[in-house]
Amino acid sequence: MQSFQPPRRILMGPGPSDVSARVLSALARPTIGHLDPQFQALMEEIKGALQRLFNAPDHACVPLPAPGTAGMEAAIMNLLEPGDRAVIAINGAFGGRMADMAGRAGATVVTVDHDWGLPVDPARVEAAVAEAPTKVLAFVHAETSTGARSDAASLCAVARRHGALAVVDCVTSLGGIVVDVAAWDADVVYSGTQKCLSAPPGLSPIALSKRAQAAISGRKEKVRNWLLDFNLLMSYWGGEGGRTYHHTAPINALYGLHEALVAIFEEGQQAAIVRHARMHEALVAGVEAAGLSMLVAEPHRLPQLNTVRVPDGVDEAAVRAHVLKHWDLEIGAGLGPLKGQVWRIGLMGASATAWHVRLCLTALCEALNAQGFAADAKTALAAADTKLG
Repeated sequence: MQSFQPPRRILMGPGPSDVSARVLSALARPTIGHLDPQFQALMEEIKGALQRLFNAPDHACVPLPAPGTAGMEAAIMNLLEPGDRAVIAINGAFGGRMADMAGRAGATVVTVDHDWGLPVDPARVEAAVAEAPTKVLAFVHAETSTGARSDAASLCAVARRHGALAVVDCVTSLGGIVVDVAAWDADVVYSGTQKCLSAPPGLSPIALSKRAQAAISGRKEKVRNWLLDFNLLMSYWGGEGGRTYHHTAPINALYGLHEALVAIFEEGQQAAIVRHARMHEALVAGVEAAGLSMLVAEPHRLPQLNTVRVPDGVDEAAVRAHVLKHWDLEIGAGLGPLKGQVWRIGLMGASATAWHVRLCLTALCEALNAQGFAADAKTALAAADTKLG
């Protein structure tokens, strides 16, 4: 057995994104104990930074010790008990995953299904919520499987009007578009580190409102997931009256998250959002100049997750294989009903740069030409450069 030496890839799929040198360096710092006073001070900084990043000053914000799916499971399993009614909006793969988890929690699950590529319709969701007393309304803000953005403010307002708790999946949105938990008045919002924060996968920042915390404290039954039981987690992360051992925290991963948070605040949250939008506009201009089209209508597109239709007669898997082999570039495939029909191109965090846009367009045009689809890289790059300025 020998040491593993990974290839150097350019990550422009649906996640993970490229991890910056400064974050990689932070991961390699000396490991200390998870109850060390210096580490506990770091924990407090991370909690405060997450409140700032989510704009959730009145929420409890912690990073869960597992990837973004753990945030989803924590939200669902902590809030729902057998017999509770949950309305889940589905407009892609991850809304479907929410519904599956809610069913496993024993809830009565009502789904509001949409065609993939469309945003969630608040009016349809409200009609479902209004049919009967509802404990949880859950939806995906930025659907990673399609690249569609839904109106979180309107959907959280539906929950408020009907006394439901709003659960918002922000795995792909946090750090790339506006996430404003206080303005939305959302109850549980969770994300992941491997998308627009450009830290390695393995942590899930989560924010819980006082309403959500009260609902969890007032449960009739214990939370079915021990590791992600928020009452138990906060005995370690809460810090009030001394921390109680719950799990051994992923210490070095938290170093990486801390450094990623330092980096986004150095750049400025608004500046990062503008950068993602600008790179998206350049990529779309180049893609369309190359003769390709986007899946999602312009008003609902995510700048950080771009879903490009595969032209007729083109083998989408062969294109991905070509750019990986010849350019060390990773782009994503379609999921579910979109399998074989789209590519998912990520412009997330450290992967949202002009260099990434130009390289992706060049590699994509070369791969298309190899299959007989005429895509002029010079034309595509000129269109992108016009947007880049």
